Amino acid sequence: MSGTPQPYGLLAEVTHQCPLHCVYCSNPLELMGRQDELATEDWVRVIGEAAELGVVQVHFSGGEPLVRGDLETLVAECRRLGLYTNLITSGLGLTESRASSLVAAGLNSAQLSIQGDAAESTNLVAASKRFDKKEIAARIIREAGLPLNMNVVLHRVNLSRLDAIIDVCVSWGAERLELANAQYYGWALRNRGLLMPSKVQLDEAVGVYERRKAELAESMELLWILPDYYEPYPKPCMGGWAQNALTVAPDGTVYPCPVAAEITTMNFASVRDHNLAWIWSKSEAFQAFRGTAWMPDPCQSCPRKEIDFGGCRCQAFALTGDAARTDPVCMHSPDHHLVQEALVGANEDVVAVDAEVLREKLVYRRPTVPARDR
Repeated sequence: MSGTPQPYGLLAEVTHQCPLHCVYCSNPLELMGRQDELATEDWVRVIGEAAELGVVQVHFSGGEPLVRGDLETLVAECRRLGLYTNLITSGLGLTESRASSLVAAGLNSAQLSIQGDAAESTNLVAASKRFDKKEIAARIIREAGLPLNMNVVLHRVNLSRLDAIIDVCVSWGAERLELANAQYYGWALRNRGLLMPSKVQLDEAVGVYERRKAELAESMELLWILPDYYEPYPKPCMGGWAQNALTVAPDGTVYPCPVAAEITTMNFASVRDHNLAWIWSKSEAFQAFRGTAWMPDPCQSCPRKEIDFGGCRCQAFALTGDAARTDPVCMHSPDHHLVQEALVGANEDVVAVDAEVLREKLVYRRPTVPARDR
């Protein structure tokens, strides 16, 4: 790789407030309160700087972005600048009038998350019984004229229900479904022992995915996000560290990926102090793992180094405390035993656990400040 690449995507995490308490949430364990969030004018400036930098897509996320009363203003600014916008939402808080106002402002698409195929699974995983609200949100999104994309995080608790989950998404009119096997950061890492599926469970789910993908080829796109603990090589780190996208957190801190806040040994710049162009091209954190020169062996001498880029820096830090080490998922990593040990545990105990027992053991994401309308 040579020169400074150009980003095409901005993940705008406008808040950490959320009505759900998902046990796999990838937000930092220390959530930001409303008092720390960027103001409307700051976000408008950031969006303008992103457009100047070359960004063409803005994904509004959180937490739950619908708790921001100024979301329409931000979407409208994106439209003014010719940027594609996507709302990543739990669906809770979405009304017909809110959807209409967002569409009028220029919203292009919406991605609705579900945690399972019924209220019981939603309550177990997210401490919320409002599965009915998600179905209503799906209808509202479709009737507003937006393409309905859906997402579900898969793990030991819900993988056996994959067929039923897909059926729900089909019945709700989804055009695209992302089946995202849990990635172990944040709360998911805290809950890894309870969420990691067995190899048998995973293989059965892969069979379901392949069968349903073929069946639904003409009506719905299915995507399968690999559970990289079971892979011999790690996933590419966002196409390489600081290569094609950036994330702005609620307080204005800028990261090269959504979970880089995990790396507590690095200093990430803020849009309160610098513009995005400087952060992207000049800041120490963004340059730290860009390209391949930083890599230690075995990565530096590996023919895959420009395929997986040494793997995930956030995962390397989460498991070893050193973001510069080879991702332990890699079979050649000196730390690969850390992943193997986790898999041994996942495959030793494959007996189904009672929901109430799970509820007592799982660590739920809890907001530090109650969500309220802005």
